[in-house]
Amino acid sequence: MTYATRLRAVLYGCAVLGAAAGSVPAWAQQLTGRPQEHQLNMQAPVTAVGADIYGLHIWMMIVCLVIFIAVFGVMFYSVFKHRKSLGHKPATFHESTAVEIAWTIVPFLIVIGMALPATKTVVALKDTSNADLTIKATGMQWKWGYDYLKGEGEGISFLSNLSTPRSQIGEPGVAPTEARTANYLLEVDNEMVVPVNKKIRMVFTANDVIHAWTVPAFAIKQDAIPGFVRDGWFKAEQIGVYRGNCVELCGKDHAFMPIVVRVVSDADYTAWVAGKKKEMAALADDPTKVWTIDELKTRGEAVYTANCVACHQVNGKGIPAAFAALDGSPNVLGSKAHQIDILLHGQKSGKFPTAMPAWPQLSDTEIAAVITYTRNSWSNKAAENIVQPAEVLAARK
Repeated sequence: MTYATRLRAVLYGCAVLGAAAGSVPAWAQQLTGRPQEHQLNMQAPVTAVGADIYGLHIWMMIVCLVIFIAVFGVMFYSVFKHRKSLGHKPATFHESTAVEIAWTIVPFLIVIGMALPATKTVVALKDTSNADLTIKATGMQWKWGYDYLKGEGEGISFLSNLSTPRSQIGEPGVAPTEARTANYLLEVDNEMVVPVNKKIRMVFTANDVIHAWTVPAFAIKQDAIPGFVRDGWFKAEQIGVYRGNCVELCGKDHAFMPIVVRVVSDADYTAWVAGKKKEMAALADDPTKVWTIDELKTRGEAVYTANCVACHQVNGKGIPAAFAALDGSPNVLGSKAHQIDILLHGQKSGKFPTAMPAWPQLSDTEIAAVITYTRNSWSNKAAENIVQPAEVLAARK
């Protein structure tokens, strides 16, 4: 049995004992891969590297505790036993070569004893070679996009949004109207699914500001930076659902950007891939289809609610000094070709500090629908009031 396996067994045993002792509420005893109520330490790891990191954490805490007790023990003993009230007088002496050698060599050995295992683990964290699957995670305000780039499931692509209803969250100055569930703010509509005991290489980027993809149980944390590609990896050794968050302050809804990874058996993963591809095929729209304006407005409202409302607001007024208003915007009331270009390629704004990110991951029909919706909503009455998917398709070329 390896050290990592032994450590995971000990951690699991501690969790079981804690639950038996009644240290956590009943619903929390059934939750894995997420923070627990009254938790006093890191989440139990389900990867070998995570177990190594947990072991390093415990080892370095012990080293620091021993040093603390030794140094302050000697200091307090000396102060107490050699105080002036007992008649002791201060000693006068110069340097001691033996003492200076000791306090140089001993800390050096301590640092080496801590650095060697840490270096081994850091090197392992960066070794993304020989992966079974490669998945790209794209951070955006405020959701994650996943693209399966290599391995079984290649070609699968979807967005993952917070699924906790606003009735549980509430609004500024307005209390929530619904009781909060166990996975409050840690649940999504589309989970990332991976097979157990397979090395997963994660590629990270962002299309607006810096985000960070973090799942503590996997011991993975990596920044997603616009214009850059970073990578990391994990190999989950236990089936289950594991949760994390964006841990880089990325804007207004930073707190509402969870990550959920479901680890399943090989057979279940194959079934999920088949089902997901069928779902994507069913949702794929014919870009040559001609839609009515009412059809596009209805579809566009759903796209707007899922992707745009956090920045531009339900009423299209945006957020002053942060996100541009769409109600009355020259970008919306002007040329539809210009608005299509903004959706496909993004736009830098001199007036608003947050640039408009590109949304090429939306389908041609979704882009056409949301543009049509914005050009016919609120007080907007654009002259070119309808965009067909074929126009978006032509603009991509």
